[in-house]
Parts: sequence; C-alpha cells; structure tokens
Amino acid sequence: MRVIIGSDHGGFALKTDLIGFIRELGHEVVDYGTHSVDPVDYPDIALLVASAVAADPERTLGIMVDGAGIGSAMTANKVPGVRAAPCYDPFTAKNSREHNDANVLTLGGRVTGVGLARDIVKAWLSTPFGGQRHARRIEKMLQIERRFLAGPV
Repeated sequence: MRVIIGSDHGGFALKTDLIGFIRELGHEVVDYGTHSVDPVDYPDIALLVASAVAADPERTLGIMVDGAGIGSAMTANKVPGVRAAPCYDPFTAKNSREHNDANVLTLGGRVTGVGLARDIVKAWLSTPFGGQRHARRIEKMLQIERRFLAGPV
C-alpha cells in the first residue's frame, strides 16, 4: 500500500518518526510535508494528502498529523471520496477502517505519544474494511456527498 503522509508544524516530529515505522511495516511512504517546525497552515497540507488519496483510492491511504488531529480531519473530509477519521487509540483506528472504510487517518502530534501513535497506525493499516455488513452505511455517506456536490439542498 502507498501511504501519503503530511503534517503541519505541530505534527512534524511525530510524522518524522512515523515515516520510518510505516516503511518497516512494508508500505511505500510519500511525504507531502511540512519538512520543518516552521509554522504552516494544516489545511494546506491536509488538502494535498486528501487529494492524493482521492485520486488513487484503490492503492493509496493517507495519514495527516497536526496538533490535535481534528482540523486536518475536517479539512480532508471536504474532499469528495475521502473519509478521514481522527483516531486516539487502536480501537478507534480499527473501527474507522472496518466499519467506515476510512482512507485518511488523522493524528494529534501534541496529544498522542510516539508509542501510542505507532500502535494506532499499525492497527489502522492492518485492518481491512468489513465489507458487506457496513457497505450500506458507506453508500449512504456517498449519497449525501453526491447530493451536496450537485448543488444546494
């Protein structure tokens, strides 16, 4: 699997650690920045990560790390086809993949330590979508998205 990863300055240190860890798990990693602790706006990087996932959803997942993991999820979820989930433990990571077919994981670099973040990422990357049992709900989410893309409700 190809994993597109990005961060703002608040998530830079955690992102840097996770890149090597994700490669150890056997995944290709593409780093969309930022590349320092100099301040940047998380929506800019989250948009890049989400757009890359939306462009190649069969082969690509995304991980975005900002200070709390919330703003990046909100931003990424504006991109059609993206289902971003802020996860704070391995249970929510597994649930977001199995039940919601999340394709972008967001983490908080200021609230999640390296060990826990690694556990979350490992759980998230190793959990497949649960399939038919949850497909009806995913289709409902897609219908809502299409409805709003078509114009005012």
